[in-house]
Amino acid sequence: MAENNNSRLNSIEDAMVFLDNAIEFQELMVRYSCAIREVRTKLEVLNDDLRIRKGRSPIESISYRIKKPASIIKKMKKRGYDFSIPAIRQNLNDIAGIRVVCSFIDDIYDVADMLAYQDDIKVIEIKDYIKNPKENGYRSYHMIVEIPVFFSDHKEPLRVEVQIRTIAMDFWASLEHQLKYKQEIKNQEVIVAKLKDCANVIAHVDSQMQDIRKELEENSTEKEGTFLDKFEKISFGSII
Repeated sequence: MAENNNSRLNSIEDAMVFLDNAIEFQELMVRYSCAIREVRTKLEVLNDDLRIRKGRSPIESISYRIKKPASIIKKMKKRGYDFSIPAIRQNLNDIAGIRVVCSFIDDIYDVADMLAYQDDIKVIEIKDYIKNPKENGYRSYHMIVEIPVFFSDHKEPLRVEVQIRTIAMDFWASLEHQLKYKQEIKNQEVIVAKLKDCANVIAHVDSQMQDIRKELEENSTEKEGTFLDKFEKISFGSII
């Protein structure tokens, strides 16, 4: 009888530990969501500012995600870490992720530089897969940034992975991701080679489009118009 009571007690204690960890994990995910909101707001402000000052928006879209619990567990196990809240915070920098899609290659570096320049942003790591593409042809600019997030009773520094790429790079990466997870692919080496060829073509198109934009900017002359004509060109977008 005593043995059964001890077994039941252990089960209750294990359940309480699991519940405490689950609640703490959920709180951590909420905090990372807040960190995403902070960085996303900074990017939106930069985009609005550049649209007013330069007459065009360098950012086409901003998307974001929190890494799923199953992915976090898998990554922690793969790296040989314990699945604990302190270990997760210390060893994973990509729980919170933001993807920024820009129009042109130089927009990527401009946005990255302006984000890094802000005095409450700390750049932890940079991986430039545009100047140094991955073997499969993947191109993107990755930043790990740390930002202070203010909660009701404390301030907490949290890390966010920011991936910045062009529309063409994002198109290629999305399709490559879908194809990579297909099961039992025949002639895999041929497909991999074709994907890399496509990546090279896309890189060339990105470069050409940027050159065309620069030529247009250098050779264009703004047509004179009335005050009302110029005023109608002003767009306040999401500011109002």
